[in-house]
Amino acid sequence: MKPRMTQIGLALFTLLVTLHPQALELEDIKTAISSGETKLNLRYRFEYVDQDGFSNDAKASTLRGRLTWGSQPLDGWRAGIEADYVALIGNESYNSTENGNTQFPVVADPEGFDLNQFYLAYKGQDLQTTIGRQRIVHADQRFVGGVAWRQNEQTYDAVRIQYSFSGDFSLDYGYIWNVNRIFGPNDGAQPADWRSNSHFLFATYQFNDAHKLDGFVYLTDFENGNGLPNSTSTYGLTYQGSLGPVNLRGTYAQQSDYADSPLDYDADFLAVNVGVKLQPVTLNLGYELLASDDGVQAFRTPLATLHKFQGWADKFLATPAGGIEDRYLGIAGKLGAVKFAATYHDFRADEGSLDYGTELNIVANYPLTSGINMQLKYADYNADDFATDTTKVWLTLNIAL
Repeated sequence: MKPRMTQIGLALFTLLVTLHPQALELEDIKTAISSGETKLNLRYRFEYVDQDGFSNDAKASTLRGRLTWGSQPLDGWRAGIEADYVALIGNESYNSTENGNTQFPVVADPEGFDLNQFYLAYKGQDLQTTIGRQRIVHADQRFVGGVAWRQNEQTYDAVRIQYSFSGDFSLDYGYIWNVNRIFGPNDGAQPADWRSNSHFLFATYQFNDAHKLDGFVYLTDFENGNGLPNSTSTYGLTYQGSLGPVNLRGTYAQQSDYADSPLDYDADFLAVNVGVKLQPVTLNLGYELLASDDGVQAFRTPLATLHKFQGWADKFLATPAGGIEDRYLGIAGKLGAVKFAATYHDFRADEGSLDYGTELNIVANYPLTSGINMQLKYADYNADDFATDTTKVWLTLNIAL
């Protein structure tokens, strides 16, 4: 694998030479490649799903191997590549969305090899530019993220330009021509890729150490599969700050259909979170609204790390037509070496009188040794007027080499 990476790295740096205003010495390129850094990460996960409506429970035992290589910087330029392989350990007793085992609940971790990143980047004093397959993560990933929770991560084929005008203000622009989704590497019940003609602009102004304002524009234009209804224009602002032991975060956004979307709607988004540090724990109280346009269509966040929001049981990956009101209360802290968190959600419709259901989420993380971490995670969704009762349990072991 390492010689293969060296060949790919050499190809990227050959492109670098054509872009650089002064030809680089071949020996310098070889040195940047040969002194590059290689990392290996292994993540084993057992995921159990008990979902009403299925006579069989899902039991997914998978191992993801991730190999990452990055060159040393050369006059500000560097190249990188990252590959994942997801392997099945034991029986295929789950619906990966690609294996056809629809008698089981979904665990969206298909087997196979995928190229996660393959990019050329330049970093100067104020400017950073990246072209190729790459991670793009904005703020808390509510609108653009990597879905790193799943074994196959979501990455983007894109051009990204980041510029810092001062220590206080920065701009981040990107053009995305393909979204490499978690359902790859092959098409199944879900497309592995969304072909895209999308733009984003993300701006940050840091008032001081305690207060920050983000502004964003997302113009998503997808050209295939179930991405078409997710062609949207979204404009919004986020405030984040702290007042002593109180942390505040608030977001407001407006969205409408865009480009070739078959939908016609306008909807709002509102999120407010208050965190209070009460040693040795932190309490979180929050409200999130994905509003509906007359019960016909609701606010969408197709590129978000959706697992982080509206409960870990993943019942609301697609926003219901009536929208969502999510009221939640959480607690987080540490007991010895164990970090823990628990959150209770109450889900209701924005339009109409549906009481969707409630959910309890619990997680504990324990570092076994340096570079090895174990996580136990639990989600229990109790349905009222939406979806079905679902219980999920995860046992994950992360090994960084």
